[in-house]
Amino acid sequence: MTRPLKIIVIGAGICGLSSAIWLRRAGHEVTLIDRDHPGAGASYGNAGLLARWAVVPVNTPDLPKTALKYLLNRKSPLFLQWSAVPQMTPWLWRFLRNASARRLPHMVEGIAQIVTDTVEQHRALTRGTRAADRIAESDFNFVYNSRAEYEAGAREWGIRAEFDQVPELIEGPAVQEIEPMLASDCGFIARLRDHGHILDPGAYMADLAEVLTEEGGRYLQADAQDLVLEGGRVTAVLTDQGALPCDRMVLAAGIWSKPLMAKLGLKIPMIAERGHHLHFKNPSAMPRDPMMIVKGKFGVNPMTSGLRCAGTVELGDTSKGPNRAALQIIGEHVARVFPALEYDGVEEWLGFRPSTPDSVPLIGEIGTTGAYAAFGHQHIGLTAGPKTGRLIAALIDGQPPNMDLSAYDPSRFQRA
Repeated sequence: MTRPLKIIVIGAGICGLSSAIWLRRAGHEVTLIDRDHPGAGASYGNAGLLARWAVVPVNTPDLPKTALKYLLNRKSPLFLQWSAVPQMTPWLWRFLRNASARRLPHMVEGIAQIVTDTVEQHRALTRGTRAADRIAESDFNFVYNSRAEYEAGAREWGIRAEFDQVPELIEGPAVQEIEPMLASDCGFIARLRDHGHILDPGAYMADLAEVLTEEGGRYLQADAQDLVLEGGRVTAVLTDQGALPCDRMVLAAGIWSKPLMAKLGLKIPMIAERGHHLHFKNPSAMPRDPMMIVKGKFGVNPMTSGLRCAGTVELGDTSKGPNRAALQIIGEHVARVFPALEYDGVEEWLGFRPSTPDSVPLIGEIGTTGAYAAFGHQHIGLTAGPKTGRLIAALIDGQPPNMDLSAYDPSRFQRA
């Protein structure tokens, strides 16, 4: 760019914070706005995993069969908010259409491009700042009951192997030698080397907001309510604090991005993937590395503030509170795999992951409006946020990145 641009970034989760920081480093005048404090939503309550391994979409070809099995099992990690089914039906139809062998490689590639270098991207974002100490490098363990359970996931492991995610296999008593906390019936681990995790996601977001302001950006707690368009381009964001003129705008408000996208003429098929966590305070023991408990489909992360166990998928909307059954299932699995765990208290949390029908986020300019999408990351928001922000900054700064961004086209659902 020949001159600094005035840019408004809406949404102070990891995607918005990363976009704002990289744009400020490119020399632009950046204001980041959010109706709450930084990282108040899914960027706070996630599992804190930098999931290089998360290249497999939720809607694999076997989804229709496995989803039915899960929905018929009260103890499964998958829930459907039945009251929301009528409004979700168009999304569910598209989601199931993408669950095909033909579509799988396209979804995998779209996800892999933004997750496989996650640790490096977080390091680049935070290098030399207060936020760098929130990042820990670690191995990652997939915990199974048996080798047969591991082998049942051959399709997923085959996809991960395409991206050099080949596990070390550990079996029998050696499992408890590696992770003494695990119950004796946890008999198999698939270990991936060279991963990472965030030690306190909430504090990490707060630190990133401080980094932005220290580097010359601005943070404003305000509710974005409308947009001003002149000649088809965004020229201002209207908030409860007044109008904010801009040359460019970045929309990174997760599930809350939908209403503003509609004002830009795009109807985005996106629903809330409602996720829950239990955060155990002052636990009697901590695992040596983060892990995924495969049978319960939840992540486990040893954090500075306690032990976080996050997972379950509930498809629905944002109108209802926590699902007690989902929280109970996480608790039951925690008691099963960590039978000796004691703790002083537990925090319960519900958050809303923005989920698209093809499991791939929206990244890029919305037509020629000067507005850019940076949302729709489902359960990989923390993992892919820094790279998403870097891509957005490059596009706005007139330096298109050396990678194919067509998979993330915000207008792709208008053509489907």
